[in-house]
Amino acid sequence: MSQRKIKTQAKENKGAKQKQGGILGFLRTLVTALIIVMIVNGVLVASFVVPTGSMKNEVQAGDFLFVNRFLYGPSTPQVIPFLNIPIPYYQFPGLRDPEKGDVIVFIYPGDVDQAEASQFQYYLKRCVATAGDKLEIKDNVLHINGVKADDPEHILFAPSPINRAAFPPSKSGEWTNANYGPITIPSKGDVVNFADVSFVDWKVFIEREGHKAERRNGVVYIDGKKADSYTVERNYCFGMGDNRNQSADSRFWGFIPYENVVGTPMMVYMSFDFENSSLGDKITSPRFNRIGTIID
Repeated sequence: MSQRKIKTQAKENKGAKQKQGGILGFLRTLVTALIIVMIVNGVLVASFVVPTGSMKNEVQAGDFLFVNRFLYGPSTPQVIPFLNIPIPYYQFPGLRDPEKGDVIVFIYPGDVDQAEASQFQYYLKRCVATAGDKLEIKDNVLHINGVKADDPEHILFAPSPINRAAFPPSKSGEWTNANYGPITIPSKGDVVNFADVSFVDWKVFIEREGHKAERRNGVVYIDGKKADSYTVERNYCFGMGDNRNQSADSRFWGFIPYENVVGTPMMVYMSFDFENSSLGDKITSPRFNRIGTIID
């Protein structure tokens, strides 16, 4: 082989190695960036986009929010960024539990008949009752433990037809969004006696706590064993939208485990008119007046 061919081959090999090194370097940078995003998103501050108007006028559909993830307990990453694929995670102790009046971001527990949601989603509602509270709504007026609750500053009762509440299932034809309850929010250690309650109201609840629940020939079985009662394993809260008549919330799909609550929104950092814009116009209709809005 001539000296010229040897030099040419050497250059080609060097170029191939540099190209390969560049690709590997890019992939390493991308993976590192994803890991950093996942850690920051899980531990400190996350971003959340409001998809609906259920919390109008406190937050608007199309608001992009910074969410404080440290308050209720940071966690290891819960999903793979951009792919929305859930992964096993560990939640660390927080500064405090959710309290009445908090606006909360939480992992959606699933529809009323689902032990697990069909897809991983974050929801945004206001926590109106916590573990052990007795909740009742009379003609759109919320009462907690027999006392009228303070209304959120931006509460809204947009005109809508009477919506039949779907939760609990035994009351689905009786309770409505405007007249609901009374119902007690489950607390860790509560004992549910099946002789005193409707099993259909607790079946999915028990399955969400990780057990198999069924009734055969009038007898309740939990994890294959006969059971006269069930002891609640977690604390729960009740979430409702500030736009009370146009919110799919705990009245329709049930209680929120404290451990599902991942954070509370702090402020709006960008906003687009999602409700009144066509798909192609969403990103060209910014609401600059919403930027910097503090959420409380």
